[in-house]
Amino acid sequence: MMTQDAFVGLLSYLEPILCAMVLTLLLRSKEARNFIFLVGLLSVKIISSAICLPVLYFAPQHAIEKHMAYQIYFYVYWTSYALEAILSLLVIYSIFKLAMAPLKGLQTLGMLVFRWVAAISIAVSIGVAFTPHLTGLKFMVAMVTQLQQTSSILTLCLLLFVCFAIVPMGLSHRSRIFGVSFGLGFLATTELVRSAWLSHSTKMYSTVNTISGLTICLTLLVWSAYFAFPEPKRRLIVLPTTSPFLRWNQISMALGDNPGYVAVGGIPPELFAPAELEVMRRASAKMVPELVDSVSAPASGSAIMRSIPA
Repeated sequence: MMTQDAFVGLLSYLEPILCAMVLTLLLRSKEARNFIFLVGLLSVKIISSAICLPVLYFAPQHAIEKHMAYQIYFYVYWTSYALEAILSLLVIYSIFKLAMAPLKGLQTLGMLVFRWVAAISIAVSIGVAFTPHLTGLKFMVAMVTQLQQTSSILTLCLLLFVCFAIVPMGLSHRSRIFGVSFGLGFLATTELVRSAWLSHSTKMYSTVNTISGLTICLTLLVWSAYFAFPEPKRRLIVLPTTSPFLRWNQISMALGDNPGYVAVGGIPPELFAPAELEVMRRASAKMVPELVDSVSAPASGSAIMRSIPA
């Protein structure tokens, strides 16, 4: 019977294979441009596994010196962990952009808000990790962990938004936008539980790590199914005049318009070309007789009363 340690090891070897399968199906579906950051996320996972797994395999056989093996595994693992957190934020950003594509006003406003929230969250993550007792490697580990937790929280917030906006945005549950969002939300939930568990337990092979490995593999299988089968076309969005999406989109577009400009003070003639000056001169000369005729015309039909100051 397979032990828990052996099962976790099997899942570790299965993860890069599934990542490569999802990446292949994504490229074959010609969706790499829309999900470019997801391509980067999968690539980082594959590269990290390609380095870490051989180290874990050869280190017990003394093919690699233990201290060197630990150094390689530590830096590769935490570097890839940080890159995955950053790429997860970028995947969320791109998904929000794709989901809100029909409503340009809300898309622009939402992307601006998202950038500010992401920047503040990263700053808070660094600030929380920056304590007098954490220096060097411990500071890096704490900062990356906080960044991953921040990314997980933002992912869950996006998943909640996509679930509510899926119908108004013309999407369906078979849409790849929903599938990728659902997978990220699944991973984010597991990551938050795993981080909370590891803060109380440092055992490498535990139940929560087994669940985490299963979650990653199941998510990769879900993504494989979404990119393997054709996606239904996006429905035409028809919103009632009372729809809050329509109102907020109009307000956002109005706020995003460039303001008008007026000339304050005189404009020197040097700013105009000679042809423009000639056109304005002729237009002014033509307007003078018309102005005189319009002023003198009422005198033939009615009396004009003028108030002349003494």
